[in-house]
Parts: sequence; structure tokens; C-alpha cells
Amino acid sequence: MKVSVIVAVYNASEYIEKCLNSLVEQSHRDIEILCVDDCSTDDSMAILNRYAEKDERINIYKTERNSGPAVARNIAIEHCKGDITAFVDSDDWLSADAIEKAVEVFSDNYDTDCVLFQCIKFFQDGRKERYYMDDFSVKSGKEAFIDSLTWKIHGIYVARTSLYKRFPYDTTCRTFSDDNTTRLHYYFSKEVRKCDGIYYYRYNPKSISNIKDTSRINHILANESMKKKLLELDVDDNIISMYEYQRWLILVDTYMFYYINRKDFDNEEKDYCLNEIKRIWKGMETHRIPLRHKLKLGYYPFRYSWNAFRLQEEAYFFLKRLFNKLFP
Repeated sequence: MKVSVIVAVYNASEYIEKCLNSLVEQSHRDIEILCVDDCSTDDSMAILNRYAEKDERINIYKTERNSGPAVARNIAIEHCKGDITAFVDSDDWLSADAIEKAVEVFSDNYDTDCVLFQCIKFFQDGRKERYYMDDFSVKSGKEAFIDSLTWKIHGIYVARTSLYKRFPYDTTCRTFSDDNTTRLHYYFSKEVRKCDGIYYYRYNPKSISNIKDTSRINHILANESMKKKLLELDVDDNIISMYEYQRWLILVDTYMFYYINRKDFDNEEKDYCLNEIKRIWKGMETHRIPLRHKLKLGYYPFRYSWNAFRLQEEAYFFLKRLFNKLFP
């Protein structure tokens, strides 16, 4: 079984060698490694070229302009020739048998479309932390989708290449949109399983998903894109309701982010955050939110009064911060 491995690269010279070493040394040899450089300004491209000269399984592509990991990954997907496809971020790496373990599961289970790796988070101080999931042997695609809404299962996996071709990466936002692709891959899988291969995820506090700036608004924009896609695909109505409920929780959480960090934003940035939060709030199907949750302080929609909703959020997060100070 041939395996395609996608690596999106941007200014990764500090870590890319460890990533590539883990790929070229895989015990499963029938792989192609598709590296897409997203206009790096460091030595990443030189390192990629050096590795490609030594291993013909490595193919290098380049974006025309810096566009983010989703665009880079989609360039690789266009060239994938494997039966199954995996992605590895340029600062992460795999155990030597990771691909082999995934292939074994696919080979033994014809109806399986996605196979999750075991995930170990690697911190800068050398600490390691396993991503714990409830033990399971197999899930339906819908079950995996539902579990991914709260990340009861993670989103690091190998999938049939046909799924990647059908649902490439959502390019709506530079951050958070990749969650949409993961969930679509799960939803449209017949079966989802896991293997014993290990994906080592390097936790980077400076990554684009951890930076505390207005790009955090991308979370609700990516959710909006996913909602539109689910409606377009005519998925089950109960799935729409589940997703809308999670969108609501994330919207409130995004307001909290704005509340805590707005002191560091200029007036234009504040206006941008509030305008986008308000726009998403107006478009929510609040009838899909469970009544028990709508009655909680901080979560009542105030469907027809943005000012009332804002007043609620300000009061809720003020009280929450006060409580945390008094009872740390």
C-alpha cells in the first residue's frame, strides 16, 4: 500500500530535519513525501533540497506567495499518488513504525477510511504528555464526527486519499479551518479506527493558533464556513444542531477572549472583533441551542438585542474574573 505524506513548511529550519529524518526512516518504505514550502525566509528550502537529493521519495513544491498551511497542503494533495495520505507538521515527527502501524489497520479492515495515530505532546522543557482518548476499536464516521466536536478524539490521522481529494483543506482562514477538514473526513468515513503508531506533536506557544491577537476571531469564521458546508452537503439535521450548539459555545468563548485581551488592541482591532462577533451572533440558529444551556448566565442569546447580549457577556466575564481572584 503506497502512502503519501504531506509536510507544509514555513520557516521551519530549526525542526524540519527531525521531521524529515522520521519520515525517510519509516519501516514502511512505500511512501512519497510531499513537502510544500510556503515562501520561507530562512534556510528551510535549502534543507528540503538537500534531503531531496538524497532520497527520491521526497518531492518539493512551492507556493507562489505565503498563503498559510491549508493552501500549502492542498498543493500537495493535488499531487498525492498514494492509496492513503497522512500529514505531518514541519516541527513534528513520527515514530519509526507509525506508517506501518496505520497501514496494517487499513489492510485488515476494508471499510476503514481514517486511522488515528497515538498522539504525544512534546513540550519545550522536554516533558511529554499523551493525548488520552477513551479506548475504542472502531467508530462510525458520525460517531467520530460527534466526538471531534469536543475533541474527545484528536485530529491526527491517516485517511484514504480519496477523502483528501474530495475534501481538501478549508482555506477560509489561516487558523482553525483545518478542523473543518478533519471533521468532514470523519463524517464521511464508513469506519474510523486507531493504531499504535505515534505522532509526536511539538507544542509551540508561539504558533499562530496560540498568539493572542485578532486572528483568534478566525475560530468563529472557520465555524461559519463549516456550518455552510454541512448545510451544502445536506447532512442529518441532528448533526447541524450539535454543530450549532458547539458554535454557540465557541462564540461565547471568543467574546471572553476579546474581553480579556482588548486592552492590547487598538480601536480598529476592537471594532473588527466586535463587528465579527456581532455578525456571527446575528446568524446563529439559537433554537438549536439546548434550553438548559440558554438559561445559564453568559449563554442566553438575547436574540433580538445585541446590547443586551453584550451587557450579559460583560457582567458574566467580570464576575468570572472576580471569582477567580477571590478563590484562586
